[in-house]
Amino acid sequence: MLKKLLLYMVLAATSAAAQDKSFSLQSPAALTDTGILQHLLPRFSLKTGIRITLSEGASDAAFGTTGNPVFRQDDAIWHFEDNGDPDSAAFYEWLISDVGKRTIEGFAPDGSAAFSTDVRVQTTAGVVTLTGDAALGEDVSLTRCGRCHVVNDSNRMNAIGSTPSFALMRNFADWEGRFQTFFLLRPHPAFTQVADVTDPFPDNLPSPIAPIEVTLDEIDAIVAFVATIEPADLGAPVQSQ
Repeated sequence: MLKKLLLYMVLAATSAAAQDKSFSLQSPAALTDTGILQHLLPRFSLKTGIRITLSEGASDAAFGTTGNPVFRQDDAIWHFEDNGDPDSAAFYEWLISDVGKRTIEGFAPDGSAAFSTDVRVQTTAGVVTLTGDAALGEDVSLTRCGRCHVVNDSNRMNAIGSTPSFALMRNFADWEGRFQTFFLLRPHPAFTQVADVTDPFPDNLPSPIAPIEVTLDEIDAIVAFVATIEPADLGAPVQSQ
């Protein structure tokens, strides 16, 4: 009799646990009306046995603008937030799994996917307006930088051949940042002083050559000048055989 009672208790506990595999979910009308939830929820429940009840009030989990991003609808990114319940957490893990993503992107009521699982934030690069004096920048470049770099044709024969020309460096994708902070890039710190920015050379480490002294305004002018330089033609890329 005792064994039968214990077996009954175990079966009852198992049944109760199975019935507890559920959670309530709140969804804005803008999302619900698309039909995506009618597409997702039955598939998740069939896979896991977890029942989801849509609710208009306080719920265990919700789609909205806060929480973890899960899918994109045009320019809007929908987020999922829950209270830590294991069943709602299982739904989130399913949403971001490969199966969940395929299910989301498989919702195509008009023949094309209505949602995307690419939730990376799209950024638009701002247009940088250079305010420096390009004419001044050319003069400063020739007098300060021209002893090493070819700045333009006027100092082509006076520069050091092993240093890159301004036109060559103009090909670098990050050329603007390089010129803006050149005094931090080796070997420049050893002999460059920027007014109100760099510290004086230590007494035991003087500049090995006549120091280059510039101001921030002059650096802005150099950058404005370099922006006017046509990048050097480096030829066609090498074709592998």
